[in-house]
Amino acid sequence: MRAELAVVGGGPAGVAAVLMAAGLGLRTTLVEAGRVAGKVAEIGALDNVPGGWSDGAALARALAADIGRLRAAGRCTLVSGRALRVRACEEGTETELADGRVLAADAVLVATGVTAPDPGDVPWLDAPRGLRLPPLWRTVPERIASGAAPAVVLGADRPLGTWLRAHPDAAVRLDVLHSAADAHKTEEVAGDSRVRLTEVRSATVTEEDDGLFHVTAVPAHGAARALRTATLLGNLGSRPALLGGDLVPGPDGYCDPAAQHPRILVAGDLRSARYQRIVTAQGSGAEAALGHYYGARGVGDTNQAPARRRSRPDA
Repeated sequence: MRAELAVVGGGPAGVAAVLMAAGLGLRTTLVEAGRVAGKVAEIGALDNVPGGWSDGAALARALAADIGRLRAAGRCTLVSGRALRVRACEEGTETELADGRVLAADAVLVATGVTAPDPGDVPWLDAPRGLRLPPLWRTVPERIASGAAPAVVLGADRPLGTWLRAHPDAAVRLDVLHSAADAHKTEEVAGDSRVRLTEVRSATVTEEDDGLFHVTAVPAHGAARALRTATLLGNLGSRPALLGGDLVPGPDGYCDPAAQHPRILVAGDLRSARYQRIVTAQGSGAEAALGHYYGARGVGDTNQAPARRRSRPDA
């Protein structure tokens, strides 16, 4: 039977959307390439999510249990597969999977989130193509504290502050190199004695034969610095995990919900770089599912301005 709502992505936004839709009685299909809340499970520390969750693994188990409960009750269908593109018309939507399956639904909610950029794709970094860095947010303090030299962190994205607050007693030293674009994000950690912040114009990374990393940093002010470390961590922000088809990204690659076809909904981190938080992702997923429910039934909201979402010219 055709779903009333297909949800692509089983992270916080997708799970919240499924919970809301199922609670409203909508026939709902969740499409997930890996495991439900798989990315959340890898978060090493949480301190800004209601519910007392101390790490991502505990929250991920709870989110997966929510989907398991809905499936057992027959209120949600879970489809394992990687979505490639979504398409929409006046009659409904289609979600095309990598294995050739096509899932039809009245509407599709895309909550594919974001992924970490490769260091070689960052403008201020000169790094070997294909270099993969362990993300700071997934790193346990013991790994950093074991090194004689400070760990070098590339980038000052928000997880830096979250990680430090979650591990207030961790005896670590972090040498954080960041661009001017991340300078405003460093205010929350500037007073932490465990952190040395350096705004740089550029940085070059090479991996030496003995397994150490050599980093040459050219600061915005002052002389170049040469760093050698066994622990090089990534904290470079993220880029949207886009699908093909009729999803409409903006100039920055993110997908404004107001720019999409009326049958294509967007929730979670995919919406904007400004709202990449678990709590805002959950809220946006639930709100999008609720908006679809009322919109499909022609129920307006007299307390809000008319919806900004518009049809594509070719719809």
